[in-house]
Amino acid sequence: MPLIDGCIHPYPEGDSSLRRMALEARELGFDQVVAAGGSGDVPGVLRGTIITAPSIKEVISALQGIPRGEGVVMVTSGDLAFNRAVIGLRGVRVLRGLHRSPKGAFNHVAAREAEAKGVAVELDLSPLVGERGIQRQRVISRYRDLLQLHRRYHFAFTLASNARSILAQRSVRDIVLLARIFGMEEGEVMGALSSLDSILVGRSPVQVVRG
Repeated sequence: MPLIDGCIHPYPEGDSSLRRMALEARELGFDQVVAAGGSGDVPGVLRGTIITAPSIKEVISALQGIPRGEGVVMVTSGDLAFNRAVIGLRGVRVLRGLHRSPKGAFNHVAAREAEAKGVAVELDLSPLVGERGIQRQRVISRYRDLLQLHRRYHFAFTLASNARSILAQRSVRDIVLLARIFGMEEGEVMGALSSLDSILVGRSPVQVVRG
């Protein structure tokens, strides 16, 4: 199954062109990338749409403007009630930004619902590189909590560099090492990097173990 960087941000949001970032991803061991606002015309690129809205009503309105089956729709998380409502919306593929949400914004009930609906939770790796001190420790702690829920309830993860330039992109091996910081095993990392392929075609994600 293809290995996918769950989100990058090419120009104009970032500093590097989509084509250059797609080529860099290939050199770093990825088969595909999800590009926020990117075009699917570039080989190896899945179009990504990020919805950031303060209410479910606005999320629904934004979803109505996206053709069904068009790329990967990602919604920025909020509190628990918001997140559970998002998980139940048709067309949403990924819940992102949980490390910035209030504690308790994703619990065992949300975990079961995410598994049942085929909605993945994004683990943004950029704070592990860019943050320091207590802020970084909070992210690590939150990811450890999410990992425990994942192991119990088997909802899907995606792993995203959220790179805004080729300099911030990470190799598959780098991501394995970064994920080890919060306790993720290599097989779990590979399963997360390949989960979107299963989600987009409606299959249950599987754990991939590579030697």
